Amino acid sequence: MKRRQTLALTAAFAASSLPLSFPARARTPVPAATKVLRYAFPVAESSFDPAQISDVYSRTIICHIFESPLAYDHLARPARLVLLTAAAMPEPSADFRTWTLKLRPGIFFADDPAFRGRPRELMAEDFVYTYKRFADPAVKSPLWASMEQRKFVGLAALRREALKNKQPFDYDRPIEGLRALDRHTLQVRLEDPLPRFPEMLATSGWYGAVAREVAEFYGDRIGEHPVGTGPFRLVQWRRSSLIVLERNRAYRERLWEAEPAAEDAEGQAIAAKLRGRRLPLLDRVEVSIIEAEQPRWLSFLNGQADLMDRLPNEFIDVAMPGGRVAPNLARQGVRGQRVLVADVTMTYYNMQDPVIGGLAPHKVALRRAMNLAVDLDREIRSVRRGLAIPAQSPVLPHMSGYDPKFKSENSDHAPARARALLDLYGYVDRDGDGWREQPDGSPLVLECATQPDQQTRQLNELWQKAMQSIGIRMRFKTAKWPENLKAARAGQLQMWGVASSATSGDGQAMLTRYYGPQAGQQNLPRFALPEFDAIHDQLSVLPDGPEREALFERAKRLAVAYAPYKLHVHRFVADLFHPALVGYRRPVFWNEWWHFVDIDVGLQHGRT
Repeated sequence: MKRRQTLALTAAFAASSLPLSFPARARTPVPAATKVLRYAFPVAESSFDPAQISDVYSRTIICHIFESPLAYDHLARPARLVLLTAAAMPEPSADFRTWTLKLRPGIFFADDPAFRGRPRELMAEDFVYTYKRFADPAVKSPLWASMEQRKFVGLAALRREALKNKQPFDYDRPIEGLRALDRHTLQVRLEDPLPRFPEMLATSGWYGAVAREVAEFYGDRIGEHPVGTGPFRLVQWRRSSLIVLERNRAYRERLWEAEPAAEDAEGQAIAAKLRGRRLPLLDRVEVSIIEAEQPRWLSFLNGQADLMDRLPNEFIDVAMPGGRVAPNLARQGVRGQRVLVADVTMTYYNMQDPVIGGLAPHKVALRRAMNLAVDLDREIRSVRRGLAIPAQSPVLPHMSGYDPKFKSENSDHAPARARALLDLYGYVDRDGDGWREQPDGSPLVLECATQPDQQTRQLNELWQKAMQSIGIRMRFKTAKWPENLKAARAGQLQMWGVASSATSGDGQAMLTRYYGPQAGQQNLPRFALPEFDAIHDQLSVLPDGPEREALFERAKRLAVAYAPYKLHVHRFVADLFHPALVGYRRPVFWNEWWHFVDIDVGLQHGRT
């Protein structure tokens, strides 16, 4: 019966929900032999200007258009830095404050009217300009806080001057922290030692080179006209509907290369098949936006998508029972991967809120009691369908500082202990109505921001039951995600559930979410603890080694003890893909992979 229902649903959605059937405008005709990767995002893009985005989906698009000096090996696990536009690895000074980088000559931007018909070579000055854009108040980059934290000498002062004088940002003003020594040599000087600076140079999704001519040519519309040195270029865009990229015909000669571990049989097989071929292997990538989970799933079943990126939890038992591809799909050649990714889901508590915030012992006790009431095992079973592990600390899997043996109170489900803690600190039921009041006798009511999607509603139900089990009233205020994010950054929410994923291999990036100077930016709770901030500063300057690992341990203990977040889970991601997609492997924390995969046109056409 279930099989007949599924087939009926497939037919019903065929006319209206396939990801590439859009009435707004006809798609560019695609020759039959063209290699086209088709799949869907569950969330709409925001912009294609690297300095103006913070979401993973827009970042996935632009990191195939823009290029940084370094990248990550497609198949290496653990992650390994490799050259991209750099001619050699950056050279540090003895104190890790000065870094010198040589770029490869002969790398060109994609053709664009901004260049007035002339080839435009990538230069060191392009990275100087790109990094300065994050400091320009007119750009309003949400990533300025992250850039500021790296402390390029003179960059923050240049921004302050523009703000103070209310004048345009002076891109032509030389600063010591960012210098083009010659056409292809970039030198960076930092206020503090930064041994892991090369990881920033491997983030094409944000820090890929932007040409000044393009930014000035398009002005406020630069987010609609991404022009980089990467393997693809944007050729069609219908907002929140369809994004089409094609091979950059001017892309330099770059051959497929990766170094999987010797014991990685799957990786070795991929490398043997593709090594030495010219990149990109694909001619075209078509990304549809399908927010509803069922139509997105049906588009994959119908053969209209080559990849089911992040299989929704509600379909996991049907598609990958027990972690293996279901027999009916396996007979069609469908393959699957289940990967523990570098991310964490969490609920943040506003540390400036009069009810839930602050470092006073009774406020800390309230947050810890709430955390103890949350049943993570139940969340993993009922909502995550087993595709997660409990988070013990904010440091993510695959990152420095992560220890799979580390255990903390954060994962404990102990409502009796939570009730005892509340009693001890004066959160008791004074009027006999079954609900606790605050120690001063005022009402204790929590308000959690939320969104209207199905999974969030399921998580809300678990929160409601958890708080009821310890006598705390809780209500929910629903809004769209962008509205909640805006309110969170303004400090207007009491608590809200969010998620965070890694963009590099350094675990300190997640600890920045607890760092006082980042309040209102990455640090949404506005947590400020001098002891924690001091540890964070030390982590920045120390080289990797036992001393740094000991500081990670201390930072994780403080994060759990003061509880500005309830850390929930690290998630597994399940992907399904048809046999026509060759060489796919989900990256650990980077987003570039389209140019490393191939499409078997015969298998694809036979399927559709």
